[in-house]
Amino acid sequence: MKKIEAIIKPFKLEEVKDALGEAGIEGMTVSEVKGFGRQKGHTEIYRGSEYTVDFLPKIKLELVLPDDRVETAVKAIIGAAKTGKIGDGKIFVTSIEDAIRIRTGETGNQAV
Repeated sequence: MKKIEAIIKPFKLEEVKDALGEAGIEGMTVSEVKGFGRQKGHTEIYRGSEYTVDFLPKIKLELVLPDDRVETAVKAIIGAAKTGKIGDGKIFVTSIEDAIRIRTGETGNQAV
């Protein structure tokens, strides 16, 4: 099993969710997060004063999938989230040792 963490632009969430659904991927956790990478934030003017916004709003998706579904999910996320501009985000794939469904006690791929 693998865990996919994707950091994307907020306005791309629905497109990514739909693309994953079309790929047969269901179940994800979505969090509103803030951060920056190479984008380094931006400056804004509020009531005549300029200030720097260091952390930009982003969406973090988390999915745990069997190994054979990971490539499909990653391709779907890239296809739907890519704008070609700085700040499109990142995808991280890590190994998951085990998963347990609390309700039934199922483990491994059956729990996912």
